[in-house]
Amino acid sequence: MQNYPSILPTLALLFSITGWASARAESSNSSPAFTEQGKASFYADKFQNRKTANGERYKHELNTAAHRKLPFGSMVQVTNIKNGKSVIVRINDRGPFVRGRIIDLSKSAFESIGHTSSGLLQVKVEPVQ
Repeated sequence: MQNYPSILPTLALLFSITGWASARAESSNSSPAFTEQGKASFYADKFQNRKTANGERYKHELNTAAHRKLPFGSMVQVTNIKNGKSVIVRINDRGPFVRGRIIDLSKSAFESIGHTSSGLLQVKVEPVQ
């Protein structure tokens, strides 16, 4: 019984270190290892000036995007796989909520890497360091 009290500080330290490491790994979606490939869409005109999930107003002319999990304020590079063009956007909204899509881009961000007439683009999303 006397050995248990001497083990407690060691266990507490061990749990705090492993808890910190796992929490850091979970919150580090913008780590260099994070990449995602899939379809990108863009915001329809009806969303102009509506509030985004972080409280900002959506503006077509800003390079912003919606992502399901990345923290607000994250900067990511979105690359059109077909033509190699890239744009850097800031995450300020949640979505897309359509199966098969990984990111919703502002209209200007989408237009800088592809044509809106295509509707969707096959893209790669990577963090900006």
